[in-house]
Amino acid sequence: MYVNDKCPCGNACCANGTCAACANDAIDSGVMDHDVCCGGNGAGGGHAALASAHMHSPLFKLVAVVLVIFLATLIANNVKKFQHIGVTPKQQNMLTISGSGKVTATPTIAVTSVGLVTEKADVAAAQSENSEKMNALIAAMKTLGIAENDIKTTQYQIYPKYTYDEKKGSQITGYSVTQSVEVKIRDLKKISQVLAKAGEAGANQVSGIQFTIDEPKNLRAQAREAAVKDAQEKAAKLAAELGVRLVKIVGFNESTGGDVPPMPMMLAKDGGYGMGGGVPEVQAGTLDIESVVAITFEFE
Repeated sequence: MYVNDKCPCGNACCANGTCAACANDAIDSGVMDHDVCCGGNGAGGGHAALASAHMHSPLFKLVAVVLVIFLATLIANNVKKFQHIGVTPKQQNMLTISGSGKVTATPTIAVTSVGLVTEKADVAAAQSENSEKMNALIAAMKTLGIAENDIKTTQYQIYPKYTYDEKKGSQITGYSVTQSVEVKIRDLKKISQVLAKAGEAGANQVSGIQFTIDEPKNLRAQAREAAVKDAQEKAAKLAAELGVRLVKIVGFNESTGGDVPPMPMMLAKDGGYGMGGGVPEVQAGTLDIESVVAITFEFE
């Protein structure tokens, strides 16, 4: 039993006035007899009471709660693992259908490349004459309503010209200067006039004409809409044939092939285009904007 007296160390005392910790030390060293410590009641006396007091302390309760939570979590995780052993995940029933759409439109822009080749014995003289003629050619393009932003230099090259002598070997005999500009023609009715004017201004190279569409965004959207509709109709028909029901769309992919490809039109060298011959009448024709989609459906 505990008494109100205190051991010199400050702890609650047994019947003999000594706390359990001090009594244990005294018993181990042989100074005190165990029965004396516990008031003659044997091992189940004061020490048992003191142990019961420690078990009801807040720290002991906290440790016990943490231990219980840890063990419960460990058991729950192990049970969860056992539940997944041998269980096959649910497979989704899916099918992928492709669709295509096409929109045909009239080109809005013609693009041509015109150039000048100048040959002189002196490189500086060749450059000067070539630049003078190119400036005149650009000025001629502007008189037809071609905006400055629609004229772009695409090539400027200088090549030496060689002759071969048996005694001296290869010798440079002159230089060739080539300069080209790309011209965008937004008024397609003026294509022939542009080609004729370029020839009059001294152009001796024309690479041809390409037709394209300035703002193809809306046309691409129309082509995509048609491709999606095509894929959905195919999917609905196939589902009916298989006796299944389409649930939802779970995947989508589109291929447009990039920008609208230009449609080239080559001009024959003997066509003239302003250099002593007649300019052919140019027809723009039409362009196709296409979209191909692949849609994945879940079915049941």
